[in-house]
Amino acid sequence: MRYIAHITLQTKTPLKVGSGDSDFLQDAPIQRDWNGLPIILGTSIAGVLRKEFNGDKDEVFGDEYSNKQDAKGSKVIISNALLIDEKGEVQEELLLEKSNFLKLFDNLPIREHTAIDEKGVAKEHSKFDEEVLYKGSRFKFSIELVDSDEKTFKNILEILSQNSFRLGGGSTKGFGQIEIIEIEYDEIDIQNYDKYSSSLNSTLSKKYQLSKIDSDNYYSYKLLLKQDDFFMFGSGFGDEDADNTPVYEKIIDYKNKSLSDEMILIPASSIKGAISHRTTYHYNLEKGFYIGNEKAREVITEIFGEKKDSKNSSGSKGKVIFSDCYLQKQDTKVFDHVAIDRFTGGAIDGALFQEKTTTYKDNFIIEILVEKNVEEKALKAFESALKDICNGMLPLGGMTTKGHGVFSGEVLRDGKKL
Repeated sequence: MRYIAHITLQTKTPLKVGSGDSDFLQDAPIQRDWNGLPIILGTSIAGVLRKEFNGDKDEVFGDEYSNKQDAKGSKVIISNALLIDEKGEVQEELLLEKSNFLKLFDNLPIREHTAIDEKGVAKEHSKFDEEVLYKGSRFKFSIELVDSDEKTFKNILEILSQNSFRLGGGSTKGFGQIEIIEIEYDEIDIQNYDKYSSSLNSTLSKKYQLSKIDSDNYYSYKLLLKQDDFFMFGSGFGDEDADNTPVYEKIIDYKNKSLSDEMILIPASSIKGAISHRTTYHYNLEKGFYIGNEKAREVITEIFGEKKDSKNSSGSKGKVIFSDCYLQKQDTKVFDHVAIDRFTGGAIDGALFQEKTTTYKDNFIIEILVEKNVEEKALKAFESALKDICNGMLPLGGMTTKGHGVFSGEVLRDGKKL
């Protein structure tokens, strides 16, 4: 007996499926298929499913080291995930012309990044950009299980419902969160396998409903925040009103077959940098590593991971997962500034500039997941950093030295207030 499922997913945060190449426009463009449309390779999906599977990984997904003499092959066959068009179908053949909806994916959002040092400031020559896929994009792929049982098949499907399940790169800094829209499946007798269509646009007879149980391996944190005055997560660009503007981003809208209006973006990467720096401070305070102690500059790599260093580190992935936050665009406020000559105390000629800030009057939520197997003191330091945000002690975004980015609120861990 073979089990096969067609899975339709939607991105809850932008997706970064890098091609591994670079071009004249981006440092890291996304992977595209034969029609120039975004694609998620089946190998990427298989790797995440194997990692999250709680059973015998080698028995189901094949031996990790295939050079063994008695190595087993995988019982799971996973197709590439293809982009769904405005008609709810995928394009499995070569297109002569794209629809207006599919043309929206020709030019995708670009995320600007810069590396942060142990002092919490940008490193020199560390700016880079990444092409990402719109929040709200939909894909469809198939999972086929051979020579196994229905329980194993459904266990694999249930992995897709976990809040910790992420696809693509950058999962620890906000990318790759998904939600499952629909799962169709069938049980196929091997004798009738030739009657089955391999097309993802074909219909299977049964519907599968996920249980949506959160993973037991993670603490779920929610920051319930409200801004005090203004905040700004900078785009790095200006407009007709100001030299520095907030970062906005559109999301794909399948209902209206178009892009949405611009939305306020709170990038998880910006939040992660601030929390990482403050967590290190609390951890050093707890350990008694003060100024003059060489260990006082160490970053908590157990939680936030470590960049690969040719000198003494092979790098490691962090145990924390952030999610980007999107808010409906509201009012803005432009502030005029002028640079001051530190010797005379007067304004520098020609140094007038403007900064546009964001106002958001409603409450909003930032979601964070942390693996439970971290050191207790490191987790305590992390939670102290979260409390600092809610107490107004740790501002977020840009222009924090000018009074912006201050929030108030509360921290919930697994639904309970800390």
